[in-house]
Formats: sequence, C-alpha cells, structure tokens
Amino acid sequence: MAIMITEECINCGACEPECPNNAIYEGGAEWRFSDGTSLTGTVKRLDGSEVEADQAMPPVSMDIYFIVTDKCTECVGFHDEPQCASVCPVDCCVDDPDFRESKETLLARKAYMHGS
Repeated sequence: MAIMITEECINCGACEPECPNNAIYEGGAEWRFSDGTSLTGTVKRLDGSEVEADQAMPPVSMDIYFIVTDKCTECVGFHDEPQCASVCPVDCCVDDPDFRESKETLLARKAYMHGS
C-alpha cells in the first residue's frame, strides 16, 4: 500500500527530505515523475494512463503536504519502514487503505523509477 498524509498535517516539512522517491510535495506544488527518479519519456501511471516523466502534474493537495501514490514505495528496498511516518511529529503519515500493494510490486516500482 502507499502512504498518505492526513488532514492532521501541521506542514512542518519533516517528511519531504526523507522520501527516497521524492514522492512528497508541499501543498500546492506541482510534481513530476522525473523529480528524484531516473524516469524519462512516457510513464505509465497506476490507473493505466500515460504521461511524460517531466510533465508538470497538478497538486494532490493545496493546503497540506501530500504523497504521490504513483511514486510511493513505502520505502521498500530502501529502509525497513516508511521514513515519512518515522519522522512525522503528529503521526499523520499513515497507510492509505485505497492502495494496497505487495512487497514485490513496491520493489518493482522502485526498480522502475530508479533504473535498478
């Protein structure tokens, strides 16, 4: 599953630099698949649609930090636990019940995004 940030977020920003996939953005910020990854060209999203890796995507949230589900690997292959959740002072980085994925799927996403 992916991690999500709940409305309890206090916008401290502690989570953002901890993400090995650059999947966390400040509220209102545009994001790109190419940010912090080796992705180039056309990228296939979880919903099956395709976009260019360097195409600016609209913010997921305007008011609080957000995690891009398509880029989140729960830190599998990098760390033993999601780093955003481990540093969050208000425990608002939690499992997203709408996105449940196996460890194998998360490892495959990591390899896809980082070319290894």
